[in-house]
Amino acid sequence: MQIEKMTTTLQEALAEAQKIAQVRQHQSIEIAHLWKVLIQPGQFARDFYQELGLDLAAFETIIDQELDKISVITGSNIAYGQNLSQNLFNLFSQSEQIATGFKDEFLSTETVLLGLYAQQHNPLAQYLKSQDITEKMVKEKIVSMRGGSSVTSQNQEAQYDALKKYGEDLVAKVRTGKMDPVIGRDEEVRDVVRILSRKTKNNPILIGEPGVGKTAIIEGLAQRIVKKDVPTNLQDKTIFSLDMGALIAGAKFRGEFEERLKSVLNEVKKSDGKIILFIDEIHTIVGAGKTEGSMDAGNLLKPMLARGELHLIGATTLDEYRQNFEKDKALERRFQKVLVQEPTVEDTISILRGLKDRFEVHHGVKIHDNALIAAATLSNRYITDRFLPDKAIDLVDEASATIRVEMNSSPTELDQITRKLMQLEIEEEALKKETDDGSKKRLLLLQEDLANTREKANSLKMRWETEKEAVEGIHVKRAELEQARIDLETAENDYNLEQAAILRHGTIPKLEKEVVALETAQAADTSNHLVQESVTAQEIAEVIGRLTGIPVTKLVEGEKEKLLHLADTLHQRVVGQDEAVDAVADAIIRSRAGLQDPNQPLGSFLFLGPTGVGKTELAKSLAEELFDSESHMVRIDMSEYMEKHSISRLVGAPPGYMGYDEGGQLTEAVRRNPYTIVLLDEIEKAHPDVFNILLQVLDDGRLTDSKGVVVDFKNTVLIMTSNIGSRTMLDGITDDGVLENTTKEAVLDELRQHFKPEFLNRIDDTILFTPLTLAVVKQIIDKIVHQLSDRLAQQDIKLELTQDAIDWIAKNAYEPEYGARPIKRFMTKYLETPLAKALVGGQVVPNTVVLVGVKDDMLIFDTK
Repeated sequence: MQIEKMTTTLQEALAEAQKIAQVRQHQSIEIAHLWKVLIQPGQFARDFYQELGLDLAAFETIIDQELDKISVITGSNIAYGQNLSQNLFNLFSQSEQIATGFKDEFLSTETVLLGLYAQQHNPLAQYLKSQDITEKMVKEKIVSMRGGSSVTSQNQEAQYDALKKYGEDLVAKVRTGKMDPVIGRDEEVRDVVRILSRKTKNNPILIGEPGVGKTAIIEGLAQRIVKKDVPTNLQDKTIFSLDMGALIAGAKFRGEFEERLKSVLNEVKKSDGKIILFIDEIHTIVGAGKTEGSMDAGNLLKPMLARGELHLIGATTLDEYRQNFEKDKALERRFQKVLVQEPTVEDTISILRGLKDRFEVHHGVKIHDNALIAAATLSNRYITDRFLPDKAIDLVDEASATIRVEMNSSPTELDQITRKLMQLEIEEEALKKETDDGSKKRLLLLQEDLANTREKANSLKMRWETEKEAVEGIHVKRAELEQARIDLETAENDYNLEQAAILRHGTIPKLEKEVVALETAQAADTSNHLVQESVTAQEIAEVIGRLTGIPVTKLVEGEKEKLLHLADTLHQRVVGQDEAVDAVADAIIRSRAGLQDPNQPLGSFLFLGPTGVGKTELAKSLAEELFDSESHMVRIDMSEYMEKHSISRLVGAPPGYMGYDEGGQLTEAVRRNPYTIVLLDEIEKAHPDVFNILLQVLDDGRLTDSKGVVVDFKNTVLIMTSNIGSRTMLDGITDDGVLENTTKEAVLDELRQHFKPEFLNRIDDTILFTPLTLAVVKQIIDKIVHQLSDRLAQQDIKLELTQDAIDWIAKNAYEPEYGARPIKRFMTKYLETPLAKALVGGQVVPNTVVLVGVKDDMLIFDTK
């Protein structure tokens, strides 16, 4: 007997059997050693026996008993398991004769399983016969499995039932009720059916964006086959979904992948057209398994596709089809394209309604119809980088999972009272150790409080448990109802009319009434529920907010007040620019009320004015109010984009250039954080071509980056600042800080000379920031003094400035052409620095008041 003439699986099993013999200190490898290995999980023989109906646990017990009977040999220099026992040698010899009868080139595992029956007195063979696993049954199984072919490869076992191993029967999955219903897509399913019915080129390939439902169309076809809702020529067909990953995984040696694929194709060929193969992500077959001197999967498929021996359906995305599939024209021409478009919002709502029952049963929650409508509409509006219905289904799934987790977690009210109870118990233990009268009195009061808290906690816990049981009861009934509907469908498909009648007219109506009764009883209980089991539009909006950062939830009272007083809050930070503040605040209120144009940014503003009048400060203030952080905005200094070639930094470098994979500064920042403020500072310093890029942002709220990815700007506030017309404004302002109409027109004329009409026409509002008057400067000084007072208050020092001091600072610091910045520098030099020196020198100590006045045209500092 030559070990090289065994298949790889049998050789590996024999090597493992040798290890068992060595560990157990057995001199020879016996039949029981080999069978111990053969029935382990993952072994071909285990699956073989399982399909014959053998109780493997009981069989393994018999094998272990046989192993225990083998005598243990002890001593020095004994080589354990180095040779085959006479029984095992005879078994292999008889198996070789059987293999010769089958015209096999290699001795395979199934032949050895059959050869065991030649060992008449072997306990394992006798046990198998006692379990009605006869020699005849094993031989018939081998003949059926091989389909008339012989063992010609050392990897033969891997080629048996290749379709079951590397694929999934979608029609069988439908029959067992494990597939979600497919709603809509009738047109595409009809296209697939029509192409499958052709004589030649009868292989459809579904092409569409990720998440639009390409795989669902094939699942819909499988459901139609089960219901016989297809032409006669397709009614007896079955669809196998081939897993290319499983086919390639573990193919260690050259040619092993090709063998696996050929065995799959041979099974399809032997089915005489009864099997339709479905390969999801079919672009992976181009180049799959290809090594030097070998063929890839695509080339192995071509001959069968050309001869019509293989019915194949593929699915891939538009990008992958273009990059991989179109290159191989010989393969591409054998397929007929079916373009799968993204469904509309209305179609998506119908799809969600069809899936609703499955989600309710899985999560144990109640999904309201308004949640489904919200999922479709909000995902379509706010999640722009993915496609319907996938993104809407994800929202419903996420919201349902959130509610389910909350149902299983301790409610906030119960959690708070449990923590309070724990604190009181700790305090009670501490007070018990004290002996003074005060502690004893406190202990009595605490024990009374503890008893009340414990009673309240127990009451809440009982209420929570009762509510949970009620919700769980509804969940169980819904699951029973869903199973009954699956059983009804199976009975109708199998023409079991009696069973179908019992389910349709008895079981299902009864369960429906029970579910309605339980839901009505729960709805009638108007008390404040601890357990929330409903998924509504509000939960969907919260998920959207969590995923994108865009606030789409209903406004709570606190946020309403904050929005209504947004202008007042901004006025406190940005002094003297009322028109600008009001315009920006109104844009934010419109967006949160849901009234702004959904196809444009929330607002686009061009701020014009001299330096230091509050243009950038207003953008920072808005970020602070909306996002609680000044840094929560995309700030781009346009002076960095003065050169024509630097424009690519905004949207990303073109293909072939360095930095192509990094994306653009503007597009990447907004793509990662779609609800933000975009500040383009000093825009007049940028190259004119930059404004061409901004046109589509201002008009359509979108920008395409260098990779072709569309970035959504519909939830951004776009603020551009410029110093154009600053000199004109400074010269034309009146003493009370008002710009004359002629001055405004002159500034706007300068603006029109610098920017093209198509750019200016797309901006929502061009706002002129007036130069600062003396009165506004005094307000700014008050604000800076207030900030300084807050810092000193942390050291218990109070700061007071006389009106003379404020007037003196205003008179000396005021420079109209430079705005507020010189005031800040002046106050740092003449107010903050002397105070700092006095603090360090000890002249100013905590719990004192520092009074700042003016004497001899200088600031003086007194303490009291």
